[in-house]
Amino acid sequence: MDSEKGDFMNIVQMKSVVEVARLGSINQASETLHIAQPNLSRMIKELEAEFDIRIFNRTTKGMQVTIEGEEFVHYAKRVLKQISEIENHYKKGYRSKQRFSIAVPRASYISDAFANFSLSLTKMPVEIFYKETNSLTAIKDVISNGYNLGIIRYAEMYDKNFKEELEEKGLAYEMVAEFKYMLVMNKYSKLASLDEIGFDDLKEQIEIAHADPYVPFVSMSAIRKAELPDETDRVIYVYERGGQFDLLSNNDETFMWVSPLPESILKKHELVQRKCKDNNKVYKDLLIYRKDYKLSKLDKIFITELSNSKRMCVYHI
Repeated sequence: MDSEKGDFMNIVQMKSVVEVARLGSINQASETLHIAQPNLSRMIKELEAEFDIRIFNRTTKGMQVTIEGEEFVHYAKRVLKQISEIENHYKKGYRSKQRFSIAVPRASYISDAFANFSLSLTKMPVEIFYKETNSLTAIKDVISNGYNLGIIRYAEMYDKNFKEELEEKGLAYEMVAEFKYMLVMNKYSKLASLDEIGFDDLKEQIEIAHADPYVPFVSMSAIRKAELPDETDRVIYVYERGGQFDLLSNNDETFMWVSPLPESILKKHELVQRKCKDNNKVYKDLLIYRKDYKLSKLDKIFITELSNSKRMCVYHI
């Protein structure tokens, strides 16, 4: 195979380098690649000259990869993997996977919608990504990390801040739900026995909180003052929703502010949810996606389930 210095490397050259690195031998690599040893040796030397690097040290024990060679091999493997994926995607008879991805707040009515959505998946190959996180990360995931959809949550007073940021970043948005937080607690909690709950009733209890608020264009100190708990002197910050439910189920002194929960979740964990007479803060959940993105069939199925779950949870409170 002919190659001239200055020509861009080709797939065969990349495969050759990777194979020699794997086997540590020109002779063995020539057999597996079905390329004559002199031609294989010449290709590697030409590639080293083209990029002005030394990929291998030639020793009596074989071909040893240099430090800069290790970096080259790493990139070559990545390129070959991507080429293989392209070939598999377009070759005759290949059934490509449908893909669904979403980054969401830690909300049970959303996870309930996702569970119902999973029941609707056909036998066609699918690849599903569901991530619970805060609004900052959800926005980053949609912009930069390959997620097609996101749901962000914020207090109504920050509506302008978030919508300005979404417009600035080229993101479309749709209202999912608007609600006031509910209090959720163990069914044996002292709070559960009260006819009416106010902020003063929370002071002796233990609050479970997320502790990762975010608002664009607002200082963290101001956000913490507005968003993080001050109704109680005892707070446990838990970032994982399963751990939150374990605490609520096992400790009748704990409570948590939540978006309205499905009845099935309450029964499963032996919890109850109550309104708080002193809580007037309204929150919004917005669905976000890139403006140039066209919603897929799977996206639309999920959005339908999300609407159903919202109607059952949020509007029945």
